[in-house]
Amino acid sequence: MPEFRWNPLLDTYTMVATNRQHRPHLRKDYCPFCPGNGNVPAQYDVLAYPNDFPVMSLDVQDGKLKGEGIFRRKEAVGACEVILYSPEHTKKLYELSDEHVLKIVELWAERYRALSADKRIKYIFEFENKGEEVGVTMHHPHGQLYAYSFIPSKIREELNNSKKYYQQHGTNLFADLNKAEKKHKQRVVYENKGFIAYIPYFTDYPFGVFIVSKKLKGNITQFTLGEKKDLAEILKKITAGFDKIYDRPFPYIMSLHQTPLNEKKYADAEQYYAFHIEFYPPLRAADKIKYYAGSEMGAGAAANPLDVDECAAILRSKIE
Repeated sequence: MPEFRWNPLLDTYTMVATNRQHRPHLRKDYCPFCPGNGNVPAQYDVLAYPNDFPVMSLDVQDGKLKGEGIFRRKEAVGACEVILYSPEHTKKLYELSDEHVLKIVELWAERYRALSADKRIKYIFEFENKGEEVGVTMHHPHGQLYAYSFIPSKIREELNNSKKYYQQHGTNLFADLNKAEKKHKQRVVYENKGFIAYIPYFTDYPFGVFIVSKKLKGNITQFTLGEKKDLAEILKKITAGFDKIYDRPFPYIMSLHQTPLNEKKYADAEQYYAFHIEFYPPLRAADKIKYYAGSEMGAGAAANPLDVDECAAILRSKIE
């Protein structure tokens, strides 16, 4: 049975799920995400379904697990879903039609809305791992969704620092980031009516693009149809540009950061926080990976091996 174990040093939980040890890994003879296989129907365009190897579940009852003293633990309440982008096994996100990518965006919004109705859920995190370099175990085009009954530490840190910035300056941090990056120009790689994409000057990944809502909406359910179309378009532009940088499939982690749910402490988060997508692409050259090693993993002190202004110029030229 999966469980959450409290980490008092970092003020967060570690999710323990031994069932995930048995996940299939890069099988070449079978894909559980192709139509008609595993728990997948014979026909679909986009699809969300419960992860076969979840780290959390909504079908557990709170309060039965009790730790002793410093060894705090509790039930792993939450949800884990697979978001299938396409029935075609080798299709890339940017190769899908605009209308099809819009269906993915709308599915993200639909699942966010449905899961937010459970008051135990505090944060919904939609993400994609692309490429073996970031631990992908299935190459079929897909993402995932985790609905946590706690707010993960990185998100909490972003929220707290954004709130501190708002209290100090009286403005939304993401509004100021958008304004400053647009004024600087060199790090902006693409924008449309609803969103702006840039590589922030502080990012620790050479091509660590942020896509930020221009109207500073808190979560994906608040977007108009036009904004959802804009999000679909900019996602296609960025991911297509990535693959052209080194003329090879470009691995990345894509994470959607949004406002929390059902949490009084962050009920005012839309004042100081905003929907944005963060990319973590590990390549620093066609054949070299930027590893999170000693300083990064051990101390949380990141280092970027490339100049992001130069990286942005490269990516912008590939998009154009």
